[in-house]
Amino acid sequence: MAVPLKKDTAEELTTSDLAQSGRPEQSTGPKPVASEGVVRTSDQPQSTPLFPGGELSDFRDRWGEIQTAFVDEPRRAVEQADGLVASAMKRLAEIFAEERSKLEQQWDRGDNVSTEDLRVAFQRYRTFFHRLLSM
Repeated sequence: MAVPLKKDTAEELTTSDLAQSGRPEQSTGPKPVASEGVVRTSDQPQSTPLFPGGELSDFRDRWGEIQTAFVDEPRRAVEQADGLVASAMKRLAEIFAEERSKLEQQWDRGDNVSTEDLRVAFQRYRTFFHRLLSM
């Protein structure tokens, strides 16, 4: 499910809003399964996109608009950049939460989740973690 990006609304999300929303619930449960069943045999982080293609394109297009607007309205562009970053972070959290929920639903039904599914999920977390730390 794609979440539309907000444009120029008074209730636009900010990175400050995200920071003040509290910490995510701690859990020792399973991690989400990577979409498309990508299997890797290497310990190297994979370079698959973190967002589905259409959403990735929307985020990039919106960034381009904001960057272009910086010349005429730098303050507004910075505010919009903050809102876009907050939207991207929120959507990324939603994607991981959706994937985790799918796994949990399998367990709730009594279905077994394979070690391979869990390995793929773990690799997706590792990849994301490495990307966060390398930026």
